[in-house]
Amino acid sequence: MPNKNHARSKLPKAQQRQPLLTTRRNARMARSAHAYVRGNTSKFYEWLDGIEGHALPEGPAVWICGDCHSGNLGPVADARGRVEIQIRDLDQTVIGNPAHDLIRLGLSLATAARGSDLPGVTTVRMMEALADGYERAFDEAAGDADIHAEKPEAVRVVMKEAVRRSWRHLAEERIEDIEPSIPLGPRFWPLARRERREIDALFEQGSLEGLATVLRDGGDDTDVSVLDAAYWVKGCSSLGRLRYAVLLDIDGAAVEGDDLCLIDIKEAAQAAAPRYAGVRMPRDNAERVVEGARHLSPLLGERMRAARLADRAVVIRELLPQDMKLTIEQLTRDEAMKAARFLALVVGKAHARQMDSGERKAWLTELRRNRSKTLDAPGWLWTSIVELVSSHAAGYLEHCRRYATGATGRKD
Repeated sequence: MPNKNHARSKLPKAQQRQPLLTTRRNARMARSAHAYVRGNTSKFYEWLDGIEGHALPEGPAVWICGDCHSGNLGPVADARGRVEIQIRDLDQTVIGNPAHDLIRLGLSLATAARGSDLPGVTTVRMMEALADGYERAFDEAAGDADIHAEKPEAVRVVMKEAVRRSWRHLAEERIEDIEPSIPLGPRFWPLARRERREIDALFEQGSLEGLATVLRDGGDDTDVSVLDAAYWVKGCSSLGRLRYAVLLDIDGAAVEGDDLCLIDIKEAAQAAAPRYAGVRMPRDNAERVVEGARHLSPLLGERMRAARLADRAVVIRELLPQDMKLTIEQLTRDEAMKAARFLALVVGKAHARQMDSGERKAWLTELRRNRSKTLDAPGWLWTSIVELVSSHAAGYLEHCRRYATGATGRKD
């Protein structure tokens, strides 16, 4: 039988994590152009910073995702088990220009189309579908039916799986077992004693006990105890920040699946996404993320809390079995159009719910301007996508030269 202590001794200690996480992040981004786009948000912000001041319309000041690629959308659930496709990663959320989210989503989908070897004309039609789906969210005559219609196959599959999932599915997927422990290995690394003490102390706070019991209908006197915790090697752009998985027992009695709670603790860093000048947002980064989530993704926002851990801002949320990532890698021509229209509608709904009727009408009017005879989408949207696809393609090849070739022992 393998020696667990020996296997554990090979895993990195806390002070050894950073270089390993950086290497892993670079390797993940080299896997595909789509992965590079997802992981290199800073390149998108550099492009925004470099364009002329009036090249994009200035939409109403609302909370935006700030990093609105397709992988940051997916099924999320609320405390009552209702499941919807919403924005699921709010690290970069700010009060800013909603046009930025639309462009970022368009870049992600255009890159997925290129990865699927679809012809350029399909990308043109995708951007038209993207504009159409987004605009529907602000058209009061359209109603709410559109968000449930014409779901692409990738969305139908993940939604069907999400609604049937239970704690057992979550445990087997995330921690590989239903036993009350987190198995150390490639995904979970050991904690320093100081980290474990800080996590134990964190969940002694009454406000966080409430987070753990809200989905269990537990009262204020319900006991909550930390069963296990580990450093979580997760994500791509967030690799290198504090990230922990914590397994809680809700009632303190016999440990069973219904009593267990898997918590995600994620460091909230300073947002790089451009914000509108003069707007008021929480100064604490974790409070900013939670506030943005409550506006953009209410199902997710209601089960998130801001806290401090090791003197850093962290966002804490319970993971539910229905929380899943939407993966859009290989697309057919038909599915490409459906995906663009549907996901843009989801993002548009998240923006529109923050606007009054006058703001929605004015934004819709602006979105429908600047059309040509050959493109049924705003000219600024198409120009932005062309520039971004080109710059990211070059950036991806350079990234591969620097990192992927080094992994095979070749020199620059």
